[in-house]
Amino acid sequence: MVARFALLTTPLLTLLPTPPLNAEAAAQPPTVDPQNVRSEQWHLRYLKIEDAHKISTGSGITVAVLDTGVYPHPDLQENLLSGTDLTDEGRGDGRQDRDGHGTGMAGIIAAHGQSLRHGALGIAPQANVLPVRFKRDGPQGTADGLREAIKYATRNGARVISISSTGAPDVGMQQAIQEAAQADIVLVAAAGNQPDDRQVGFPAAYPNVVAVGGIDHQGRPAKISVSGAEIDVVAPAVEIYSTSIGGRYRVGTGTSGATAIVAGAAALVRAKYPYLPADEVAHRLTATAIDKGPPGRDDQYGYGVIDLVAALTADVPPRGFGSASASAPGGAGPTTAAAERPRADGERAATVRGLVTLGVLVAAGGAWVVFARRRRRSDDPPPRISR
Repeated sequence: MVARFALLTTPLLTLLPTPPLNAEAAAQPPTVDPQNVRSEQWHLRYLKIEDAHKISTGSGITVAVLDTGVYPHPDLQENLLSGTDLTDEGRGDGRQDRDGHGTGMAGIIAAHGQSLRHGALGIAPQANVLPVRFKRDGPQGTADGLREAIKYATRNGARVISISSTGAPDVGMQQAIQEAAQADIVLVAAAGNQPDDRQVGFPAAYPNVVAVGGIDHQGRPAKISVSGAEIDVVAPAVEIYSTSIGGRYRVGTGTSGATAIVAGAAALVRAKYPYLPADEVAHRLTATAIDKGPPGRDDQYGYGVIDLVAALTADVPPRGFGSASASAPGGAGPTTAAAERPRADGERAATVRGLVTLGVLVAAGGAWVVFARRRRRSDDPPPRISR
């Protein structure tokens, strides 16, 4: 049976001049003007984006958006690269989107808006978006398509890969993830949406992937977000406004949007600390997250809610200095802030950890890096495939 992957945003409304999609959408405004969409982006205020942008805007970082393609929206035109179309249509450069989902994710990550206050704004507005279309206008794509999308992004300059899809495990896809991790790329993926997903799906459940869950306006676990031992961090996932096809805007709820936010956060960190290895970027995101729920890591919040400013400013001890506090002033030992300068070869090698994943893949001539401290056991049952 062919494994298939589903989009992970439940759209409340695609903001086009068409009738509402459902009863919930009927209560929403029919259109959003570019002059007003910024005020609807509550997640930016929640994450203190103005303070974060004083430190980093993601300049020079390429984020690959593996999705339904990215429409050249006015809020994205300045930083939308030429990518590829891996669907059976295969006729374009990824800068086309019949569904709107990929364009929405790209906008959450890197929209630059149309002026200081007009248009949608992304988490990393000076990052570049590499569109990799592996789905058409339907909700599903194949595991083979996602595998090839990861490989394309790895070979074409991505520093961060954002995947807002989930499905069943696949060995070929897992190997592509390992290759991306070995190439020093931060991979971020959505955990999944209830009720279709009952537990954290793949690729989020794999090692070397930052698994993202969602919260609501009050910082509580979003009802739609799945929970599980694989969750690393959470981010806003409810009523997230962003760009859409035709130059318009959309609003969606789901772990897709939360994933795009965390991918944008990774771009901010990579721009601020250009010599920080990918596993330490992921570590910085989890180490500075705001702890919620029971003390320490838990299955709903992971390590906590993403904190953009702390991720960019805190003195975070490298992995291996786990007893030190990320925010403790004057903490003993080195910190990842040293990555603002080049590392000596010996310093860089010390950040790479060996891994053989699930007893299936063996590294040849090199060691895999590990982003997370937890993963699904190889004998656990596979998750339900999202529809």
